[in-house]
Amino acid sequence: MATVHRNYFEKIEGLRYAAASDRNPDRLAALCEETGAEAFTDPQVMIASGKIDALLIATPHYTHPDFARTAFEAGVHVLCEKPVAVTALEAQRLNNDYADAQKTHPGLIFAGMFNQRDRQDWKAVKRLCTDGSIGELQRTSWTITTWFRSQNYYDSGSWRATWKGEGGGVLINQCPHNLDLFQWFVGMPSRVTANVGIGRHHHIEVEDDVTALLEYPNGATGTFVTSTGQSPGVNRLEIVGTHGTLIAEDGEITYFRAHRPVNKWVRESTDGFADVPADRMIIKPGGESLQHEAVTRNFVETVQAGGTQADLIAPGTEMIHGLELGNAMLYSGLTRAPVDLPTDRAAFAAKIEELATQSTFKKPTPPATKPSFDGTF
Repeated sequence: MATVHRNYFEKIEGLRYAAASDRNPDRLAALCEETGAEAFTDPQVMIASGKIDALLIATPHYTHPDFARTAFEAGVHVLCEKPVAVTALEAQRLNNDYADAQKTHPGLIFAGMFNQRDRQDWKAVKRLCTDGSIGELQRTSWTITTWFRSQNYYDSGSWRATWKGEGGGVLINQCPHNLDLFQWFVGMPSRVTANVGIGRHHHIEVEDDVTALLEYPNGATGTFVTSTGQSPGVNRLEIVGTHGTLIAEDGEITYFRAHRPVNKWVRESTDGFADVPADRMIIKPGGESLQHEAVTRNFVETVQAGGTQADLIAPGTEMIHGLELGNAMLYSGLTRAPVDLPTDRAAFAAKIEELATQSTFKKPTPPATKPSFDGTF
């Protein structure tokens, strides 16, 4: 992912690639020779060096909070890749540390790399969910199984798909964007009940298949289904409310606008079978979606303008929400019991620590040919 980011840096006015740190010395040397960035073998030394104004974190999951925390203490602005942490407990601690750092460093900016918020179709869904077009929420459903991964992918890194290295599977690695968008559209559920498959399709020790039932505070229900072992996959989002229904699939949105509120029609219609009259509209959002570049540009411009968290596409403090939703699904699957939200964050963190500590799973020898990550987000 660091390579993906590096490739657009020169397009952003006011951004200079000043320093880099990588645990692979050959890769670090090549990177710095190409970009002119100063090389640091120790990222903590780089952060505290005074030679950078802002930090983009694109490292294995467990390291994100420590690097961000060091940056906050040094007054360095942070743009963090997903997930912000492995557990909502650690994310809350980081948010608290950020709040404390702002007292010493007013104007400190903390952003999250939720680049999917810049996609035109998802921005259209967000508008429909917030401008009253959907009405009161009745049902949600997201089937997102286009995350297929081969065994080669999991074998390509020693930290991948392990409790100690990643803290989970599809929910913590592939789905953070979907989980963020889901709660961004309709808010957080109040209860989650999930069936979680541990290594159902692959030789791994973490989850690669999830089916979750959601319950919302107003009584609405929902489902969230994901997998890295199904192909061809499906990416279909449905959001149903009293004023309309939207279906988002393959970048296209179908919106059914009810002529009258459904709950009112239920009470007042004299026809026992007639559906609520509705207009069907196809929404094909136009415009460019620069995604990673857009989030980074927005971050840089916010810092340069002396802006606030409210000016960000994805404030870093909001990264806890989708993370907690994923934590709840995984915890429900592991304990085979419903989980209420907000979750018992300490209990979930202790469970992940237990799984990591007690793990006896052995990864095979890394494959000779590793997958390319150029097409991922």
